[in-house]
Amino acid sequence: MTATINRSPSSTGRPRWLYVGLALTLVATAAPLLDLATTGLLAEHVRAAYPHWTAHDVSLDRNAIASYLAVTSALGIPLWLLTIRAVRRGRRWGLVVGAVALAAGILIALTNLSVGGEHYQVIVPYLFGTLTLLPCIAGVVGLVQAWRHR
Repeated sequence: MTATINRSPSSTGRPRWLYVGLALTLVATAAPLLDLATTGLLAEHVRAAYPHWTAHDVSLDRNAIASYLAVTSALGIPLWLLTIRAVRRGRRWGLVVGAVALAAGILIALTNLSVGGEHYQVIVPYLFGTLTLLPCIAGVVGLVQAWRHR
């Protein structure tokens, strides 16, 4: 049985902050991939931690970090879409899905900002770690607004 909330479209409106979170997740997904082709910040980060490594070893670690960031961020995209769709339709379970996805996103973002390695202060550079945290901030605002309008 699916519970729905009967609200007029003007009272629920569009979940704007959820759309902002989706957009920020798309940015967080694309950023490490764009870095591979342009700025090389991830490679510099690896090279700073392991200056004695060969270019091949640096590129392997850089690719691993970029892949991890892109995949973990991309996993949030269908969750944003599901949450947005449910909230727009007034489904109560949408808030639960959003809250669980938000908790997972915060856990991943805080892990990105705090886990170090053998020679790393943090494995994920702070710029990219912060990019993974920004959608979570939009998610908190969006879910609070959706919760208040239910």
